[in-house]
Amino acid sequence: MQMTGIPFGTTDWSQIESVEHKGETGAAYWRTQEFNGLRVRMIEYTPGYLADHWCVKGHILFCLEGELHTELEDGRTFTLTPGMSYQVADHAEPHRSSTTMGARLFVVD
Repeated sequence: MQMTGIPFGTTDWSQIESVEHKGETGAAYWRTQEFNGLRVRMIEYTPGYLADHWCVKGHILFCLEGELHTELEDGRTFTLTPGMSYQVADHAEPHRSSTTMGARLFVVD
């Protein structure tokens, strides 16, 4: 992937509107920026969040705060804590997220 057509800029994430996305339980609050087909998000998950679907979209995800649990459809599970990241390609391994304590993430997809 090449990132082209994106001039230099800065983002004050506190100034980006937060949009609620309800999970099976809890909610995720997305602050989203689009840069020439590249989606960049700051996501805050409430305590007790469980995704309502298996995601097949590729992501690069970095955990800033809290703890995120990621379950792959094949049964494997992973836990991210602050300073950890994961990456997965589009349609590679269906996954879903949950958190008991809440989490804040930076995501590029």
